[in-house]
Amino acid sequence: MRIGFISTRFHGTDGVSLEAAKWAEVFEKYLGHECFWFAGKLDTPEDSSSLCPEAFFEHPSVISLQEKLFNDSNSCSNDVIDSVKNLEAEIYNYLEDFVHEYSIDLLVPQNVLAIPMHVPMGLAVTQMASKGLQMIAHHHDFYWERERFLRGCAQDYLDRSFPPKFTEKFQHVVINTQAKKSLMQRLGLESTVIPNVFDFENPPENTDDYGDDFRDQFKIEADDILVLQPTRVVPRKGIELSIQLCSRIQKISAKRICLVVSHLAGDEGMDYYYQLVDFAERLGVKVIWAGERVGECRGINSSGEKIYKLWDVYPHADFVTYPSLYEGFGNALLETFYFSKPVLVNRYPVFIDDIEPCGFKVISIDGEITDEVVSKTMDLISDKDLTRQWTQSNYDLCVENFSLKVLKDSLGRILSELM
Repeated sequence: MRIGFISTRFHGTDGVSLEAAKWAEVFEKYLGHECFWFAGKLDTPEDSSSLCPEAFFEHPSVISLQEKLFNDSNSCSNDVIDSVKNLEAEIYNYLEDFVHEYSIDLLVPQNVLAIPMHVPMGLAVTQMASKGLQMIAHHHDFYWERERFLRGCAQDYLDRSFPPKFTEKFQHVVINTQAKKSLMQRLGLESTVIPNVFDFENPPENTDDYGDDFRDQFKIEADDILVLQPTRVVPRKGIELSIQLCSRIQKISAKRICLVVSHLAGDEGMDYYYQLVDFAERLGVKVIWAGERVGECRGINSSGEKIYKLWDVYPHADFVTYPSLYEGFGNALLETFYFSKPVLVNRYPVFIDDIEPCGFKVISIDGEITDEVVSKTMDLISDKDLTRQWTQSNYDLCVENFSLKVLKDSLGRILSELM
């Protein structure tokens, strides 16, 4: 079977691109199919990819149109309606060419029928589905979970395509049980839960020494305790809780605590970052904002400094903090288990429903750093044998619940149902 993946972007290390790559690996390596790619920004193989610049959500024409669709106005002007229709038609023509050029049998829209980052593209994919081409729509997060999509004049479009109410030759896939319940309650649509996964059958290998000097580069001593916060700097990541934990540990530990935040600030403005900087200074916590030096690819920045990948950083961590208030799933948590690191987790809803019941050994909190949490964290940091027991148990549970084999079995069942 020839399978076409569709999104606004398959490029870099965003969650949708990463999970799509895992699906493609399973389709090709384990299930014997061929995969092809359609998006507005691509770093996929050229000989199996079709680029449509207007499909990228950051294309100037798309940005302008989205601003007109999602604002304080409840009615769309004729100009906006015409712009949506024209761009939908243009992308549909690109999609038709993609399907014909590669003789596509099945399309896999990746989140473009769930979150309206690009309304005309969702409409174009819906139009393609109405022609009877088989689809597995992979929904990562829905528009009703984002406040900015709950205002404006796009509701008719959202009702039509985000997601469309197809059931014939069409499978809806969600990444957590909350989304499954939500889709049923809102639209009466059945869906299959396929969690995010990782290649736990193949443990990480230190294939080179590129990242060996990470601590030296940031003046983190070998004896310092490196606490890693492997997330973006946005309010829902709860980074203030990580700072509180480090402050509490520093007061009772003879070793220096260094909190390393791996990603850049700015995705949702800089106010939260400035609040965290002030908070850390008041508590006397050393925070290394490493986003300028940790990226999607290794290299050298404009100042001549090394750029590391996040996977270069994980091996240096003594402990990982993941105090998110909300996550669609929790890729960074799976990465932490993959690198066998002890971790603190705030019990966000998807963790409670889909991850915690598996029996993972983590230090869990409910939005508060208590004396017990501090004590347990110190026990883990200071007891290597206990850490090994916990992390090995977690790794084994991931092989059972969140591995590529789990994905292979799930996708195999869905394909059987479609056939």
